[in-house]
Parts: sequence; structure tokens; C-alpha cells
Amino acid sequence: MKNKVVIIRWACLVGCITFIIACRYMPALAEWYAREVYPFLSSVLSAISSPFPFPLEEILVVSLILWLVLYPIRKRKKGISWRKILLGEVEILAWVYVWFYMGWGLNYFRYNIYTRMQTPPVAYEEQRFKDFLKEYTEQLNATYQLHTEIDADTLKKHISGFYAHLPAMYGLTKPKAWQVPKEFILTPLYSKVGVLGSMGPFLAEAQLNADLPAVQYPFTYAHEFSHLLGVSNEAEANYWAYRACTESRIEALQYCGHFGLLPYVIANASHLLPKEDYQAWLQTIRPEVKEQFNAKNRYWKERYSPLVGQAQDFVYNLFLKGNQIPSGKKNYAEVIGLLLSLQGEKD
Repeated sequence: MKNKVVIIRWACLVGCITFIIACRYMPALAEWYAREVYPFLSSVLSAISSPFPFPLEEILVVSLILWLVLYPIRKRKKGISWRKILLGEVEILAWVYVWFYMGWGLNYFRYNIYTRMQTPPVAYEEQRFKDFLKEYTEQLNATYQLHTEIDADTLKKHISGFYAHLPAMYGLTKPKAWQVPKEFILTPLYSKVGVLGSMGPFLAEAQLNADLPAVQYPFTYAHEFSHLLGVSNEAEANYWAYRACTESRIEALQYCGHFGLLPYVIANASHLLPKEDYQAWLQTIRPEVKEQFNAKNRYWKERYSPLVGQAQDFVYNLFLKGNQIPSGKKNYAEVIGLLLSLQGEKD
């Protein structure tokens, strides 16, 4: 009987891994998962984790690490061979791999937003980009708010409401009433590595850095919420975060959306424009906005640890490239290309 259980367990493991590999090379299968399987799984997992005000994800990961360290010690004391110990740890890690991808990670392999919307990306045109810059900067300056505090209920209502009304063609799942981003337990650690938020794939938990200033909180909230709804691409998550904020009737939320996009606008403008044009564009940004942006950079620099942060950046960059995002962390800034290509797609 024991041998049958082992055989069934390993057969299930191999079957799940085979399905994951198939999704990696068959976007249509991954898209089926994202639209038909993931909505149910995320609903169940988030329903389990939502009653807890803190992320169960962090506790799970820390517990797993401790188990992997203590398991060999305990087994060796019982005289178990190293071969069986290693086999046991390999199996556990394999199931973690399966849980990660079956719980959320298969969204990395689905069709990109261009394919889902049957809209090809536009080629770069300098004048088109300059027109975008002009319009964006006017909106950024016009919506400027010194105080951007938004209460939790209002933020949840507007962000969830935005995603709830998106047409099915976009391929995002519909938010559930109990799905609310949580704040990290280990916030100081995340601040040291420059992580503002993350998606917990094991228990469908969108997570936020508790150190987030008010002006960054809504954009990050909307970004991580889109991950919870099946978005894996970081540029697309930024696209939805920008739209979710700027299409609100609340001016503070609109400004947070424009402000959240500013780092990526700067990255693109500094790379694409001649130096003189780039400097001229910077002068068009409202002084109060630039001071707020510089204050935000100083704020995070005080909390950042270069040694730990660079190590995290290196690992995360490799992780993204290994999950069919070839540009790695640069993918975040590719949101501008999405905005230029998908102009006029507002619902």
C-alpha cells in the first residue's frame, strides 16, 4: 500500500511538471489555464489566505527554508542515508516548483497583451513619442497634489471597480470582494532590496511594502492587484496600474497614476531623445513634481542596501528572463510602448 502511494505521488508530480513544460512551449494552453483554471484557483487560494491580515506567503517561505535546513539534521539523527534525505528534499522542491507554476506562474507563458487584443506594437516614431511626452507632462502637472492620502476603503473600491469592469477580451480575472493587497511582515528587508510589492503565487496574495509613501501607494496597489488577476508581464502590470489610477474621478488618484509612471517616462526619454531635447523636456515638469520625485528617491535611498539590493536585482533579472520576459527588469519601462500602441483602447 505504501509503495502504491509513493508511485501515485510521483506520477502526479511528473504529470504536473509535464503540463508546466507544455504550457511553456504552447501559449494557447497557458492562455486556457489563465482564463479557465487560474480564476478558480486564485479564488480558492485567496479565500483561504484572506482572513489573515498578514501575508501567509512570507510565513510559508520562511518555514520552507527552515524545514530544508533542519530536515537533514533530524533524519541523520535517525540514521537515514544521505541518498534518501536528498531524494526527500528534491521531491519537496519539485512540489514547490509545481505549486508556484500551477498556483500562478503559468501566467508567464500566456499570450501577451498585444496578441490578446489583436493589436500589433507600433514602431518607434520620434514625433509620436514627443506628442505623448507633451500630453503626459501636461496631465502630470495639472493633477499635481501635495497630499495624496487615500483611505483604504476608497482605494479598494476604485481599483477593484476598475478591474471588475474590464472586458473579457483583456483576459484578466474578475476581482473578488475578499481580495485585498496585504503589507509585508518583513518590510525593512524588502526596503533594503528596493522591492515595493510582490505577487504571492502560493496563496494568491498581492503584497505591498508598508514603507510606501502615500504618493506611490495607489500605483503599486493597482500594479500588484493586476498580477493577482493574472497579469505576469511587468510592463502590462504598469499599464493597468496607470489606467486604473488615471481613469479615476479622484484627482489625488489621477496624480498618483501619472507620478507612478514618471520613472519609466524618464528612462525612455533619456534613452530616446537627444540630450538637448531631453533636458528641455525636464524643464517642462512642474518644480513641485520634481521636488516630490527627488524626495521619493532620497527616501528609498536611505533604506536601500546596495550589496543586498544588487544581489536581489541580479537574481530577479535572471528569473524574469527565464520566464519568457527577455528584457528582464527593463520590462518595467516597456510600459511606454504599450501606452503608445494601445492608445484609444480605453473602455
